[in-house]
Order: sequence, then structure tokens, then C-alpha cells
Amino acid sequence: MPPKRHLTARRARLGAELRKLREAAGLTAKEAARLLEADAVQMSQIESGTVGVSAKRLRRLAANYACTNSALIESLVAVATDRTRGWWEEYRGLLPSVFLDGAEAEHHAAYLREIVIHYVPGLLQTADYARSVFTYTRPELTEDDVALRVRHRMERRAVIERETPTPYETIVHEFALRVMVADRRASLTQLRFILDKIEAGQAAVRVIPIEREGFAGAGASMLYLGGPVPQLDTALRDAPTGAAYIDAQPQLEQLRTLLRRVQAASLDAAASRDFIHRLTKEL
Repeated sequence: MPPKRHLTARRARLGAELRKLREAAGLTAKEAARLLEADAVQMSQIESGTVGVSAKRLRRLAANYACTNSALIESLVAVATDRTRGWWEEYRGLLPSVFLDGAEAEHHAAYLREIVIHYVPGLLQTADYARSVFTYTRPELTEDDVALRVRHRMERRAVIERETPTPYETIVHEFALRVMVADRRASLTQLRFILDKIEAGQAAVRVIPIEREGFAGAGASMLYLGGPVPQLDTALRDAPTGAAYIDAQPQLEQLRTLLRRVQAASLDAAASRDFIHRLTKEL
């Protein structure tokens, strides 16, 4: 297959998983290439995601790697053969690739779980809230760049607003709900919007009150994206150099533990809804 025009995080993950299977089988890239009647360079391109791999070739590799996890194999085949051109592609060349990769990952996720401490979750932000966040970015963005980012953020909500929404649970710190990134009116509209999404069954929201004792997870913000099989789970965390995708199983297990600990510090769904409702009365 010819090189992919754009290397996406999803394609890179497919290649990385094939490399893991090869290494687990104790084969070199050169040995694996012979199975496809290819050379080591082509194998390297497949494992880096820069060229595609057909379903037939992928299954041949899996068989020779003695991989018996049929669910994993079929999930990888689904990625390899997916030709979806999602709404995010219209932003190609206009926004940094992390915006597109994130939207694609959300689109394909089996479920979404999130921890946010400082801002309202992106999937639940109103346009006014998002605009205020992006306007505050340094270095400053142009009005056109802000408008692009806001529009992209609003379109991301498709995953929870479509006919069969992706299950989405977010744990939000009270600080994020109280801080006024814009004005009082925008904050009130934002809180009411979150309540609307809860009422519509499009988001499960749990709040961590500021007064909660024993919570030391101020740096816990992350988005956890469930894969079609656990081996394809992914976590997305902000890093100094940009967003970081995490897919190593030991790290994912640590993050699952973190999710459980943070959830234990939060109010249940009903109490969280009542909490947000009380905040609207204070504005």
C-alpha cells in the first residue's frame, strides 16, 4: 500500500500494536517482513503507521505471531480497513493535529471517562465558555483561529448527542464549576447547559466539592477512552509539549486506579446534580 497522506494517532496506534505482537512472538522486523513477501523497510513503515496494511495481511501476521486473541485481531482489522472521513477532516491544515486526533479518538471510543479540575469539560462547554478559554491562550490567537477552535469544540459534542451516544462520565472539581472564565451570565448559562446534558442522559457528571478532605488529585486531569477491547484503551493527558497519548498497559492500569480513587472522592450522580443546581442559585 502507498504511504498514508496523513499519519494520525489512530494509525500510529495500529502500527504500534502490530509491533507489540511481533515482539511478543520473538520475531525481528526482517523475519516478519518475509511473511508478507516484503522487506524490513516496508515492515517498519507498517509498524510506524505511515503505510496501511490489508485485513488479509494483518490476519497473516497475527496467525504467524501465534496471537489467539480473536477480539483484538478483529479490532485491529477494523482500524486497518476503516475509511471513515469524519467531520474533523475539514479542519486538516487549519488546526493542530492534536485537535483532529482527539476528535477521531472520541468518535471511535466505546466509552469516555474524564477527570477535570480547572475547566469545565470540553464536551460540555458552551460556545461562550470555550471562546473565553481560547481567547486567553498565550500566545494570543487571531479571531479567526479562536472561531475555528470554538466551532471544532462544539462539533465534538456529536459523540454524546448522536442517536446512540457514547457513554460519557466526567468527574469535575467544584473549582472548575465556580471559576468565571467569562462573566456571571456566561457562567450561569454554562451550569444550566451541564444540567441539560445530565437531564438528557448524555453525560454522567460527578462533582468533587472543594471542602472534600483527603483529595490530593489536583493534577489528575485526563480523558480515558475505552477501546473495543481493553488492550486498545487510550488515555489522553496534557503535557508541557502538548497532549500525550498513553497506551502502555502498566500506565493505563495506573490511570484506571487513579480514576477509581478520584471517583471515590466525588459525590454520586444525584448529589452532584443537586450541587450544580445550587450553584446556579448563587449566580
